[in-house]
Amino acid sequence: MKLDSLAVHAGDRKKPGEYVPVTTPIYSAASFFYPQIETLDRVFGNEIPGQNYTRYNNPTTNALEEQVAALEGGEWALACSSGMAALHLAVLLAMADRRRSVVAGKILYGATFRLLTEILEPTGVEVRFADPSDPEEFAAAVKEQRPGCVLIEAIANPLLRVAPLDTVVEIAHRHGALVVVDSTFATPLLLRPIRLGADIVIHSLTKYLAGHGDVLGGVLITREEFRGLAQGISRTMGGVLGPFEAYLAMRGIKTFPLRMARQCANACRVASWLAAHPRIERVHFPGDPQHPDAAVARRLLADNLFGAMVTFEVEEAGREEIFRLMDALKMIVPATSLGDVHSMILYPTMSSHRDLAPKHRQRMGIGDNLLRLSVGIEAPEDIIADLEQALAR
Repeated sequence: MKLDSLAVHAGDRKKPGEYVPVTTPIYSAASFFYPQIETLDRVFGNEIPGQNYTRYNNPTTNALEEQVAALEGGEWALACSSGMAALHLAVLLAMADRRRSVVAGKILYGATFRLLTEILEPTGVEVRFADPSDPEEFAAAVKEQRPGCVLIEAIANPLLRVAPLDTVVEIAHRHGALVVVDSTFATPLLLRPIRLGADIVIHSLTKYLAGHGDVLGGVLITREEFRGLAQGISRTMGGVLGPFEAYLAMRGIKTFPLRMARQCANACRVASWLAAHPRIERVHFPGDPQHPDAAVARRLLADNLFGAMVTFEVEEAGREEIFRLMDALKMIVPATSLGDVHSMILYPTMSSHRDLAPKHRQRMGIGDNLLRLSVGIEAPEDIIADLEQALAR
């Protein structure tokens, strides 16, 4: 089936009986039992499939996992309590039987950077950053470091650099590393990293997949061979997704391809308008022919789909001017997150990258005049009109 059909049908209606629910219901039970205790014993021993305890499995969560695995073209998926929980699990999984070392992209979400440098590095994990858009630099770092894990964002947050994922995979595998890709900004509609050889893909379900700003969750997609180890880590650490959140995410995913296609089209319109505005110093958008990764975006991303994020720099603006601009917005929501049906704007220096030292933000290219816009499904004329009146103040 095509992606649009998989989003609607995958995971549902798996167990025919006297009656079958059209959509997967919420199984809110924490525990499950069987008429014979021997059956429960065999389920605990992984001898037969089944449910026993919601920290281990839950029918609603399992349906979501099947749905997302189908979208990504993966063999198996594991739902987690947040995108960061999924990322943490993915990095631990990649290093489980390899060197405790990570080579990561230079531009990353702020919390990802902190996970590497403040949580993992103090425990003895070696961390090195390199630019995946510079294959020679990246290859040299991987060859020297010999990492167990190579970690990149398919479309980097917040500067929207598009990684040459096929090249990164070849470099990593040549030196025995597993490749973890955070594909939250790309989504399965634009890119399926597993088809390019990535070993583990993660998403923040909170963003485009669920899409309505009412779910906190994450998901990891990988091969069947990693199921046992990933489940063991997840069950012990406890960062599992609850059935209510799984239900909401699954419901949101059914309209994800429609929403994302509209958001991508809107983002193209908004990016073009911003690029022509006299107060805008620079626009970062993968669909721009002048984008440094324009050729990679055209080669790897789906036709005419460049994502729904637009990052831009306001000329000669500092914190005070940026705050004034954000306060002047009437429809676009100045809040932390992205991927919702409504447009949202974020000031990375204040929020997503707030906890990074100024020198690290400077190294990433995140200045005090930078804004990140998540374009929603509203009429593009209304998004542009709101930006226009705010920029005019």
